[in-house]
Amino acid sequence: MNKWISQARKGTLELGILVLLKNKKRYGLEIIQLLERSGGLEVSEGTIYPLLNRLKRGGMIGSEWVESESGHPRKYYFLTKDGQKQIAQMTDYWRKFSKTLSKLIEESERI
Repeated sequence: MNKWISQARKGTLELGILVLLKNKKRYGLEIIQLLERSGGLEVSEGTIYPLLNRLKRGGMIGSEWVESESGHPRKYYFLTKDGQKQIAQMTDYWRKFSKTLSKLIEESERI
């Protein structure tokens, strides 16, 4: 069961990150904390930063360094135009996929 849960989380983590960046620039630790608060999407820095770098190399997100009040700059991530297109497609697919799976589960419980 643990392996299945891990794979399910990994498969949806990219969408979760893009959703968090849809309307606001965010820094890495903030993304981790928001994913954890959502429940079921706990991730480590060792997981999130390589994924952020992969999304950046793929042109889905960009980044910029911003000075903070605490004295050290933070790297903020944001969606690019390609990322906005990607999240629209992923969201559409996810809605159809999850609706279909939910329907299958509900039908199997009625039998």
